[in-house]
Amino acid sequence: MSSVSIGTLEPRNTAPLSVLVGAVGGLQNAIVPVVAIAFGTGTTGFGVLIALGVGAAILAVAALFSYIKWKRLTYTIGTADIRVESGVLSRSARSVPYERIQDVSLEQKLIPRLFGLVAVKFETGAGGGEDLSLSFLKEDDGEELRRLVRTRRDEEAQETAAVSVGEDPAHLTPAEEAEPLFTMGPGRLFTFGFFEFSLAVFAVLFGVMQTAGGLIDIELFDPDIWIDWFQDEGGNLTDQISGASTGVQALGAIAALAGLFFVGSATGMARVFAREWGFLLERTPRGFRRRRGMFTRTDVVMPIHRVQGVKLGTGFVRYRFGWHSLRFVSLAQDLGASSHVVAPFARRDEIAPIVEAAGFHLPGEDADWHRATEAYLFDNALGDAIFFLIAAGIAFTTTSFYSPDWTAIATGIPLVLAGISALANVLAWRYQRHALDYTQIMATKGMLSPRSQIATRMKLHSAQISQGPIARFRGYATLHLGQAGGQFSIPGIPVERARQVRRDVLETIAATDFSQLERA
Repeated sequence: MSSVSIGTLEPRNTAPLSVLVGAVGGLQNAIVPVVAIAFGTGTTGFGVLIALGVGAAILAVAALFSYIKWKRLTYTIGTADIRVESGVLSRSARSVPYERIQDVSLEQKLIPRLFGLVAVKFETGAGGGEDLSLSFLKEDDGEELRRLVRTRRDEEAQETAAVSVGEDPAHLTPAEEAEPLFTMGPGRLFTFGFFEFSLAVFAVLFGVMQTAGGLIDIELFDPDIWIDWFQDEGGNLTDQISGASTGVQALGAIAALAGLFFVGSATGMARVFAREWGFLLERTPRGFRRRRGMFTRTDVVMPIHRVQGVKLGTGFVRYRFGWHSLRFVSLAQDLGASSHVVAPFARRDEIAPIVEAAGFHLPGEDADWHRATEAYLFDNALGDAIFFLIAAGIAFTTTSFYSPDWTAIATGIPLVLAGISALANVLAWRYQRHALDYTQIMATKGMLSPRSQIATRMKLHSAQISQGPIARFRGYATLHLGQAGGQFSIPGIPVERARQVRRDVLETIAATDFSQLERA
């Protein structure tokens, strides 16, 4: 039987194994000083004993502080709220009523996972991070605590609903059934990894080489050292490369590029497998539940009523192969952007059911799209090209006086860049548009890697029109839509169009009784 129950009003400690997790963290901190002492005093004899002694002392201190921290951390599961007290020299106590808890999420990093522990995080959507966090509980206790807190929260919400409609709260309890919406197996992750090309490993190697060079007193970035290491009786490596045939040099360059591609792909693939392993998105009566992670396992539930909008994104290369990502805009901005990703690598037909489950829909072929004004296009293009035009003027003035032979080149380069900038603005303008239907507003932009944003008119908080001096003179405006947890702006649209959209959105907001909205 679980040791977790509501209403006991007795403070309790977290799992005793939390002390070992803290001690292991101290062991990680001891690695660098132990290695430094070992290399600095010699790798044999007395130097090794000193290094081991320092490591043991650091481990003992870390274990002691971990025990004291564990002993002084208590939590109380009350009838109306949950309370956490912590602190050694100065105590702090925080409590949150059950009705204010949006959800309880579980997280397992690698070390706690080895001990069968989870971190329990209580989220209220108030911003600035989770309001309460318990590190660590046993897996079963964490699951039971999450279930009990959710049950108590829902009971209070159901009692309130039952009073307003005259029903028995027991009839309002949802069934605990989950519907899988999106998953990614090893094959999908393998494909995803190719599009997450990364050279971050070289930055890590650079840092390791710098550290190692300091420890062994060798300047690894001195080219003379590397030349000396590759010298032989027939000359050094540079001479051998210079004497090789063109074909051999070309093969060497191809091999180097292939090696670079392999390392970048392997790095991206490792990151994808570590972050997205076991990815599963489900639709439950309480909202969307997302689980993922190989070393750090996260289990997050996002209630549907907190989803304020959706964002579709892609990349320059992956867009050509039909891959997109889906992200929710929600009240839980304190969780960070990664917590809103519900389909990181999916086809459009896989994204559509998720969008519909959240209460939105993708734009159809009959969507009434509107672009920004041509005046906005011209002003943007001129603003981006003005720097190059000024540079061309300066180049023409100076070179025609001092060196007329270079006038054409010095003036032509910035003019070509100005033309490229203007062309880019024209192409971007063609793909920047918005549409409004009876339930939602949609905007899209980007030619090489399109990005789309959709918001429900009912969940918008405000609609504001802004115009700068140039915009007022040229007859266009920017429409800012108030969206909880995100930003939604449509720039450069005609003033009359902006007023019409604002009027339609405000009519929807005014006609909505937000007290009657269903909470998922």
